[in-house]
Amino acid sequence: MDKKIEEGDMKDMKLKHIIIAFLLLLLTACGSKEEGSNEKESFAQLTVALWSQPITESVNLLVDDEKGFFKEKGIDLKVIPGAGGGDAIKNILSGQADIAFTDPGSLYFALDKGEKLKVIYNIYPQNVFNIVALKESGIEKPEDLKGKTIGVYSLTSGTRQNLLILLHQVGLTEDDVKIVETGISNFAPLIQGQVDATAATDTGLYLAKQKGLGDVNIIEVRDYLNIPSDVFVVTEKTYEEKKEELKRFVAAYRESAQWMLENPEEAAKLAKEFAIDGKDENINLEIIKLRNASSVSEDTEIKGLGAIDADVLQKGADTYQQLGLVNNQLDMSQVVTEEFLEVEQ
Repeated sequence: MDKKIEEGDMKDMKLKHIIIAFLLLLLTACGSKEEGSNEKESFAQLTVALWSQPITESVNLLVDDEKGFFKEKGIDLKVIPGAGGGDAIKNILSGQADIAFTDPGSLYFALDKGEKLKVIYNIYPQNVFNIVALKESGIEKPEDLKGKTIGVYSLTSGTRQNLLILLHQVGLTEDDVKIVETGISNFAPLIQGQVDATAATDTGLYLAKQKGLGDVNIIEVRDYLNIPSDVFVVTEKTYEEKKEELKRFVAAYRESAQWMLENPEEAAKLAKEFAIDGKDENINLEIIKLRNASSVSEDTEIKGLGAIDADVLQKGADTYQQLGLVNNQLDMSQVVTEEFLEVEQ
């Protein structure tokens, strides 16, 4: 009987050990789950509203799962597409996004309507817009455009705005030319002789050349007024409430932009997977090279990538007012902040 009691006690002890081991395993699993949950919650969630679909030139924003630029800075980054710079601004005003990837024109229009915004980073300090004419046209400088028919993507596009800026710099107005809306296939009317010149971008010109565009004369808008092509913009509310997150975002974006500058071939390869227009790796590479060139300037050489020239943005705002594109005098010194750029390079 004692032996039976002893065997019973042993069974009870074994059962207790199994129960204790199971409980310890359960507690460890719960702890790991909670720790993983806390780790995820520690990431700051930020959403960038693009002006476009996720395209090759923005590939450094699209590859965080692969490269981890933002994750390493504690940023859980989401990117949403748009249909123009104005759309990107609308997305931050509506709360759909925290940061707008947008053009100065869309920024000026929003400020003119009384929106409270901040520019925190200069994505492309170089103006990438141009006017293109066939060699035989004889159009070589802005003054030659007088009396000519010029194509633009649309009457609300950056191509029209930059055309007006260029004309203004040499004393011409919209009344001195005929502007026609051609859509995004704006080089076909040029080749067919329906327009004397067309307003475009550097990447648009490159792609047109790949499709057989012949010898052309190119007038670069940046040679007359070098307004940035794109900037990062946030609302004043986001600026005040998410300063630490924005500082980390800017630091991460700088690293991603530097990676693209130093590794264009790798970026071109990844664009095949992450960009909707990235099917041809060779074309990707050329587009990335163009965007890399537009992301640097004399200011970035001194202050680092993203450096903002408030005076240039002010000249742009003043020109928009003189052209009647905006009604109010805009003070860009109250809009631009470089505080998030004050990080170690």
